[in-house]
Amino acid sequence: MAYQKPWSPETAESRLAEVMERVNSGAPELRSVFTETFFDRAQDQVSKLDETANSPLCGALVSVKDLFDVEGFVTRAGSRILADQPPATSDAPPIKLLREAGAILIGHTNMTELAYSGLGINPHFGTPDNALASGRIPGGSTSGGAISVAQGIADITIGTDTGGSLRIPAAFNGIVGFKPTQDSVSRRGCKALSQSLDSVGPMARSVEACEITYRVMTGGETDNSKNLQPEFIMPVNFGLDDLDPVVAKAFEQAVSKISDAGYAVVVKNLACLERYKEIPVWQFAAIESRTEYDAFYNSTPELFDPRVLSRLQRADGIDAVSYRKTLNARDTFIDAYQQEVGNRVLLLPTTPILAPELSTFDDDEEYYRLNLLTLRNPTLGNVLNGCSISLPFKSGAETIGIMLTAPGGFDHSLLEAANVCEGALS
Repeated sequence: MAYQKPWSPETAESRLAEVMERVNSGAPELRSVFTETFFDRAQDQVSKLDETANSPLCGALVSVKDLFDVEGFVTRAGSRILADQPPATSDAPPIKLLREAGAILIGHTNMTELAYSGLGINPHFGTPDNALASGRIPGGSTSGGAISVAQGIADITIGTDTGGSLRIPAAFNGIVGFKPTQDSVSRRGCKALSQSLDSVGPMARSVEACEITYRVMTGGETDNSKNLQPEFIMPVNFGLDDLDPVVAKAFEQAVSKISDAGYAVVVKNLACLERYKEIPVWQFAAIESRTEYDAFYNSTPELFDPRVLSRLQRADGIDAVSYRKTLNARDTFIDAYQQEVGNRVLLLPTTPILAPELSTFDDDEEYYRLNLLTLRNPTLGNVLNGCSISLPFKSGAETIGIMLTAPGGFDHSLLEAANVCEGALS
């Protein structure tokens, strides 16, 4: 059955008006979702939609993580350090492609400062409320983007994913989050957390909406010829320990449904994942974010969230030789993974836990412990330079994320598999 888009050029004007009314009313469920809205320019975009009416994205309402340049607006990266920077003079390339395809850009969304956490907490612009369970964290770092979609403000949101920043908030809020192969979508015009691990991708309420968006952002220049085997691997030696009992039970149910949909699910020990565990993954963001923001780190350290500042400080303890060894270890792991896993899909819960209560993070030790646990499973896909997607699965009163991960370059085949699994899980 053909995908029924919830947007169209004909309804864009009325839908935008409804969104503007909801956001401007100060509805509590939309608290701290945006750092800035683009409503005046969005109305102007709507008035010109006839020129792009043939695009599959024409009339879609799209929110944009506050890491991307949008012409005429300041890119703050969720931080006070960039508040006084001049407005962008042009759109980041993927944002430009979306605009040209008739997407209506409605605002910059809130995020963890500098994208440096998987929790979505921001002391400067506030923390958005979880869309499924008020009082819980939204997940991050693309926190406001996830809430804008889950609360029906945006059809699609554009974010980045360095260790799960699209897939974690998708899992915590019951939507779809897709992390593409890194180089398939341009990262120019986007503030970097880690040049090694950052990817640009969408979140939406369906796999199909993510796929349409992904095709537009790539400019249609991706390889569709790589196909995955219809076999999923559950690795016994990674990602399945320390599961919340609710997550464990729901994941077991989801695996059964995926198997019933025709996919072979194999439980297997993967030797390559023992290599992965030896990589000090934290070094990528520590070194590379410090490089990106070093001038501000030295001139105005007091403007940073102290928890982000402490992570930037960790770069001081890494010498050049150690970091080169980390980069080499990553290359060795990627080779080993491709040899052992090939063109099969890794199947895991997106996160081992449910979204915790925001009040839990008053304690610094809990903040760091739960951040690492939340990031653990999805970060694998970034270090692999793979493609990965989180699908929502509701079990009883709770919704978890089911994550499918494939090697780099299999994006289209992974989206096809995710489409089938989405139907099975719903």
